[in-house]
Amino acid sequence: MPTTLSCTLALPATFRPGDILAFHRRDAHEVAESADAASLRKGLVWNGLAACLALRFEPGRAVAELAIDGAAAAECSARFQAMVRRMLGLTQDIESFERQHRAHPQAGALIARQAGLRVAVAATPFEALSWAVTGQQISLGAAVALRRKLIVAAGVRHTCGLMCYPDAGRVAALTVAALRAEGFSAAKANTLHTLAHLVADGTLPLDAWLHTLAVDDIRNQLLSVRGVGPWTVDYTLLRGFGWMDGSLHGDAAVRRALQALLGAPDRLGEHHARSWLAGFSPWRALIAAHLWAADSALPAHTGSGRRAP
Repeated sequence: MPTTLSCTLALPATFRPGDILAFHRRDAHEVAESADAASLRKGLVWNGLAACLALRFEPGRAVAELAIDGAAAAECSARFQAMVRRMLGLTQDIESFERQHRAHPQAGALIARQAGLRVAVAATPFEALSWAVTGQQISLGAAVALRRKLIVAAGVRHTCGLMCYPDAGRVAALTVAALRAEGFSAAKANTLHTLAHLVADGTLPLDAWLHTLAVDDIRNQLLSVRGVGPWTVDYTLLRGFGWMDGSLHGDAAVRRALQALLGAPDRLGEHHARSWLAGFSPWRALIAAHLWAADSALPAHTGSGRRAP
């Protein structure tokens, strides 16, 4: 029997729906997500079942519904609300960040222009982790296309028509050869396949880690998997767990925007970016998100690198 979960969340006066919607509007093909100026529909897997999240922004509030192709337990309502709060960045203490750094000599004006900016979080930690692996060392456009192929290959479709971003079990069911056929490099296919199995069998219980495990422990366990490096972990902690203190100095877009902000004539290396970001701890990832937003406003550029906003 189909089930619908719903919740309504109050939004701060400075909330910027456009930041959240832009994150889910990356793929113009709208295979698994469809967003307009004030709403989002997203296909996802909920407790192993196809589901469709409908999110609508209204003055001062967000209204969310999850239509599940099957029955859901009563306790799912609280988990659903917690998921939506994370996705909207409502657990992020951006007010403290802005108060502390609005007078920063280099970044203060940028923070003021983008006041209220929050980091959109993926529906699940596995979605963030698998997206981070997909985006390693390639351009955003290439990563989006590869992500689309993964979604289609997993083959989970909701009755609304949208495909669903697969859970770890669905990705684990794909062979390395199948992932290679969709365009994943051998290294990425093996890493993604390994991670999916470890998450599916409970060795890496990502959803439980939302509540039970310290960031350093999560980092160490993820880094123990071949093919997972510091950038992938910090990006996963940001987009999957809403952790604001990852140092994304390895991200090409962060360094490019920082170069523009500082007026540096030459490209900045990772050491320079790491040192500059360190001054914003415990919000290094949040200032990186401000740099991502600034980078998107720069003139069109080419090339590749670790950039997976």
